[in-house]
Amino acid sequence: MPQRDASSRVTDRLPNVGSRVMRLLFLINLICQTVIAVTGSVVRVTGSGLGCDAWPECHPGSMVPVAHPEMDAITQWIEFGNRLLSVGIGAVALLCLLGALGLRPRRPRVVRLAAITLAGTLLQALIGGITVWMDLTWWTVATHLLVSMCLVWTAVIMLRSANEGDREPRRLVPAAIQHLAGVATGVLAALIIMGTLVTAAGPHAGDPNTPRLDLPIDVLAQVHAELLFLFLGMLIALAFIFRAVEAPARAWRGYWWLLGVVLAQGAIGMVQYWTGVPEVLVTLHVLGAALVVVACAWLWTTLRDRGPAPAAFDAARPNRKPTGRRGEFASTG
Repeated sequence: MPQRDASSRVTDRLPNVGSRVMRLLFLINLICQTVIAVTGSVVRVTGSGLGCDAWPECHPGSMVPVAHPEMDAITQWIEFGNRLLSVGIGAVALLCLLGALGLRPRRPRVVRLAAITLAGTLLQALIGGITVWMDLTWWTVATHLLVSMCLVWTAVIMLRSANEGDREPRRLVPAAIQHLAGVATGVLAALIIMGTLVTAAGPHAGDPNTPRLDLPIDVLAQVHAELLFLFLGMLIALAFIFRAVEAPARAWRGYWWLLGVVLAQGAIGMVQYWTGVPEVLVTLHVLGAALVVVACAWLWTTLRDRGPAPAAFDAARPNRKPTGRRGEFASTG
């Protein structure tokens, strides 16, 4: 009990940044978690995955790139830049947690999501180190990307939590629709996993000497495409059900965004396959995958309601009271 009291006293000293700053931090975190997945693909398609061949150092005895007889400077700096970005993302995740702990009134769900984000970001850094230690073995690279997608999903949920309340979720659509959306999310997860296998068997390993997954890429790509068609079919079914039950307008907005991103992603994937997997399309495809996750997570949050966000206390302007709009205040004098 004394330890809990001491911990509470420490967090009580944290500044209350206010709900607007907290939402901005959560938005920056979402952007960062998306960008790091894209820059990771740049590392891979440029063959820079072992530009820094040690971890956490860049090279044994040096934290930064140095002249190396077997490595181009550009590949070293691409990998090193990606690592620096990871450090920045870790700092953003830490600020999100501190902001959530300092918010008044404190919101346990928001704190939990911020803590999960920071823990996942630190785990991602460790997985990156293991990937380097194992010379970019395909399954480590695949795990690295999959964890990124999970962090993108969590970032969306955390951003939404800043704009909604903490009540038990109330369904805005029949339970069957939520179940269908849950199954569609599972299909999306399988689609992304299969995409990592296609990449693992493809030409872009991150380093020219890294062995590839020894499975026929044509078969993997076909299964990947069939999962995409299954996902699209479920989205079409969802549209008919939305219309039948008169789904809320915000659910329709989330749906159209998701459908548009999925169609664009499918088009990129087809062109990518037909043109021999050019590097720029690989990066665009990873960006598309992250945006599909963002849109799917956002749609999921539109199917339930947790009530309005609690009015945050602004310590810098104590003579203010809630206006009745979420997170906004009016002066009392």
